[in-house]
Amino acid sequence: MGRTLALDPGTRRIGVAVSDELGLTARGVETLDARKDPVALYQEIAELARRYDVERVLVGLPRHMNGSEGDSAKAARELAAGCASATGLPVILWDERLSTKGAERLLIEADVSRGHRRRIIDRQAAQWILQSYLDQRRGPAS
Repeated sequence: MGRTLALDPGTRRIGVAVSDELGLTARGVETLDARKDPVALYQEIAELARRYDVERVLVGLPRHMNGSEGDSAKAARELAAGCASATGLPVILWDERLSTKGAERLLIEADVSRGHRRRIIDRQAAQWILQSYLDQRRGPAS
C-alpha cells in the first residue's frame, strides 16, 4: 500500500499524521502553522512527503453535518490543490466530520491535561482522519 501523509487543515494550524508502510496504523507527527506564506507551507509539506517517503496525501475535507460544504471546505480544497502541485503526488480529500471531537474525546479519556490537549489536538485529529481512511481501505474485518 505504501505510506500516506494526512493533513487536518484548520485556520491556525494543520495537523499532520503518517501511516506505516503497510497502511495499517496512523500516528500524529507534527503541527504546521496554517498562517505562514503558502509557498513556504507547500514546501514544508513537500519536504514531509519526501522525509516519510509517502505515496499519497490525504487532506481532511470539513463538511457540515448535513453533508454540505462551507468556507472551510473551500480552503481544504485549495490546500489539496497546492499539495498536489508541490508534491506531484495524488491527493485524496477525505470527509473529516467529527474528527477533532473524536480525537479530543480520546485524549480526555486518556486523562491528558487540557493544556497538553491543546498542543496536540491537531495532529491527533489528523491521525483520526488517517486511521479512518486506512480502516476503510482494508474493509471489514474477517
